[in-house]
Amino acid sequence: MNNQDNLDLELNDAEMHLYSRQILLDGWDLDAQEKLKFANVLIVGAGGIGCTTAELLARAGVGKITLIDADTIETSNLQRQIAFTPADIGQFKSDTLAKRLMQINPHIRVEFYVGKLDQSNADEFVRQQDLVLDGCDNFTTRYVVNAACKKNAIPLISASAIGFQGQLFMVDADSACYECLFPKEKMADEGLRCADSGVLATTPVVMASLQAHHALLYLGLDKSPLKEKLLLWDGLSMKQRILHFEKDTNCSTCQASLSVN
Repeated sequence: MNNQDNLDLELNDAEMHLYSRQILLDGWDLDAQEKLKFANVLIVGAGGIGCTTAELLARAGVGKITLIDADTIETSNLQRQIAFTPADIGQFKSDTLAKRLMQINPHIRVEFYVGKLDQSNADEFVRQQDLVLDGCDNFTTRYVVNAACKKNAIPLISASAIGFQGQLFMVDADSACYECLFPKEKMADEGLRCADSGVLATTPVVMASLQAHHALLYLGLDKSPLKEKLLLWDGLSMKQRILHFEKDTNCSTCQASLSVN
């Protein structure tokens, strides 16, 4: 685990200059920027989506970013995982990405964990956060993240990318969840991953940018435009759709969170 603890209580002159283009925005002021500074965000997965999301949030000024990923960097990752170079091959993704973020923005804190998020540690990681961003590439982890976020009442923004297409949606304490949208019994095929099916270099970057954008809207402005809504992006037609989804009364995750809360 890596941790930087020197975080000032207010925006200093260097930070004001770094974030000046955001602070000048209509609808985004000093208060919004300070909300980012004190935000804690967990990013699950340091791959194609996680790399871009993490870098954008670091540049925007999110005060504390925690990364979790068990994998090492391979040659095939370099096509889309923009934080890594050939010199990083064989290194752990979470460690390498954390170092990259601190080079980009020394005013933030970055923690990393080399390992998997699973049922044994999910609650510990999730309960400390203001927001969780899921960009992993397997269903097992996605269901664990979803359950932990619902149990601990922590908002979740989930992004995925495969081939030329991507999806994005948001879950919070009282909303429908990932399992409502994708019941476990219908999503058991772990072969539906970019590692096995392929992905265009730009697809995860597009979805990560949308995920990071939504995260900034939520953290800085308390906006949740994709709560209980599924954004579908088609990279071949350049079309985008947003579909509303509702709670599944038979969802085991939602029922479990009700009994806890």
